[in-house]
Amino acid sequence: MSHDYDYLIIGGGMTADTAAKGIREIDADGTIGIVGEESTAPFPRPALSKKLWTDDDFSEDDAALDTVDETGATLHLGARADTIDRDAKSVTTSTGDTFGYRRLLLATGGHPRQIPGLTPSDRVIYYRTLEHYHRLRAAVADHPHVAVVGGGYIGTEIAAALVQDGSTVTLIHPDDVLGSPTFPSVVADEIQAMFTDAGVTVHGGAKVDGGSTSPDGVRLDLSDGTTVTADLAVIGLGIEPAGVLARRSGLETSSDGGIVVDERLTTADPDVLAAGDVAEYPDHILGRRRVEHVDNANEMGAAAGRILAGSDEVYDHTPMFYSDLFDAWYEAVGTLDASLRTEVVDKEDGGKVVYYVDGDEVAGVLLWKVGDGVEPAKKVLAAHTVPDSFTDLI
Repeated sequence: MSHDYDYLIIGGGMTADTAAKGIREIDADGTIGIVGEESTAPFPRPALSKKLWTDDDFSEDDAALDTVDETGATLHLGARADTIDRDAKSVTTSTGDTFGYRRLLLATGGHPRQIPGLTPSDRVIYYRTLEHYHRLRAAVADHPHVAVVGGGYIGTEIAAALVQDGSTVTLIHPDDVLGSPTFPSVVADEIQAMFTDAGVTVHGGAKVDGGSTSPDGVRLDLSDGTTVTADLAVIGLGIEPAGVLARRSGLETSSDGGIVVDERLTTADPDVLAAGDVAEYPDHILGRRRVEHVDNANEMGAAAGRILAGSDEVYDHTPMFYSDLFDAWYEAVGTLDASLRTEVVDKEDGGKVVYYVDGDEVAGVLLWKVGDGVEPAKKVLAAHTVPDSFTDLI
């Protein structure tokens, strides 16, 4: 089939939702088409590892984004965009359909990194989508033993969620202490203690080299020579940005596969924009980067939608990111790299502000159980200096 839209969005995630809503801020009537690989409508990914597990009063309906009702967009789900003909202004999908466009947004996000030889199955879930949530919910109804692979955002959040839901959890990660590549030892030690106190078996210092599944469960072969057996494995090792479609169409992509855009989120083709996890953009404070967090997806998507519809703005939002783990939480801006010099300021309520110093400037700020600090943290980063004192900055 052939379809034509004023605005075509490739990707069915949160960026697509906010982009469609951004279009409607400028253009009330232009037609909007959204082509997504996933079988479900745009949905907020943070809920998949947080509130849908930890808040009994919070449901999928509470999280729903209502993209179609609010924007009138037409969804084309379960279809992968395979080629872009930029001269003809058309996109062809894996289903053989073609989509004409006046302006195009690539919000393709990324695909979960996989472990060679360990293919997705009923026993192995590479966790990212609402469909994965449904599968995992059904699989843990009897509170089985779950091996969670990955010590980053998804791995730690889903491990915390599952043990609180009643499952037995083993968390496998490559570091000596959980979170130690990101956080100073005083915070990383606290994070690891939270998991062990909750009953999670934390297996550090090893990567999963491979494994196998059987009707009885899954076996994971680790780099330290040990094996872990469980009823199922949930794997959260981040994503590979889905920039192949852009590269095939002759657009510039970065070394890690992201799509290169300017301050107006525009590629070398003035009618093709990119936004969200896949976009490498020039942050006005932090420099060129690609960000895989919800604040960026929402703000960049909305800006891209407005720009598609004729706004003359630039994307000047520096995104924050956050996580919730048991009763603890944090927010952060910039680069969190524990190999940098860190300055830790203790707050009266037990929280901590951690400043990451790279040479002659502060590169990142962690707000560990500290509220209302994101905007002051951005000001610290924007100064591009190292303050004489870190006390009372936030």
